[in-house]
Amino acid sequence: MQFKFYKYQGAGNDFILFDNRNKQFPVNNTELYNKLCDRRFGIGADGIMLLENINNFDFKMLYYNADGNESTMCGNGGRCLVRFAEDLKIIHSECHFLAVDGSHYAKISENLIELSMIDVNSWDKDGDDITLNTGSPHYIKWVNDVHQVDVFNEGRNIRYNSTYKQDGINVNFLEWTNNALYVRTYERGVEDETLSCGTGVTAAAMAYAIKNNLQGNVAVPIQTKGGNLEVRFKRTEQLFSNVFLIGPAVKVFEGSIEIS
Repeated sequence: MQFKFYKYQGAGNDFILFDNRNKQFPVNNTELYNKLCDRRFGIGADGIMLLENINNFDFKMLYYNADGNESTMCGNGGRCLVRFAEDLKIIHSECHFLAVDGSHYAKISENLIELSMIDVNSWDKDGDDITLNTGSPHYIKWVNDVHQVDVFNEGRNIRYNSTYKQDGINVNFLEWTNNALYVRTYERGVEDETLSCGTGVTAAAMAYAIKNNLQGNVAVPIQTKGGNLEVRFKRTEQLFSNVFLIGPAVKVFEGSIEIS
């Protein structure tokens, strides 16, 4: 059967999107997702998203990692799916959608998508480093020269150590440089460095606020290999609320593929 697909990217984080409102896509096919994401034998992407109908929301987001497994929240992916819904004329200037971690609001402009993220009210320490969950679990490590970090090997060693191996964790390396927070991320499920990670830069911005004891309304400019983002939130003691991930979401191309 022929299925139309769409390729979108948000700050270099790229995704294959399917409109599954007709419920015809073979949803529970892990091998298929893995094949489609393969950059040599498939379309190539960091993950796959399905847009589906659901009551009381504009749409539902289903997200699968490149390894074929259904995953937790993806911030860049959420912004891309919002742009996709706009292109399908399901929504216009704003929307509410349901993802695996709950409801999300998005505000749409020509160049940017502002996406609400979940509130965060706790984090843990792992030595000098921080772990917290922004819809997906993240490990935050400050470094002196982020551009020289061996993200693949150092990130993989943390992701697969005895503490995190079973459930997995995304590993972020941070440095404040050039008046912005530069973030590089090893993503579980992709099992490699990605050009950016939405939930990762959100976690990184919160870690920056924790480190510098920032309270009140905070805006953190972010740089990644794939482009610039911004994270805004309100911090009151332990609580991060009104969290927004802001950045571009761009259609790359579309096509069709035979799926048996």
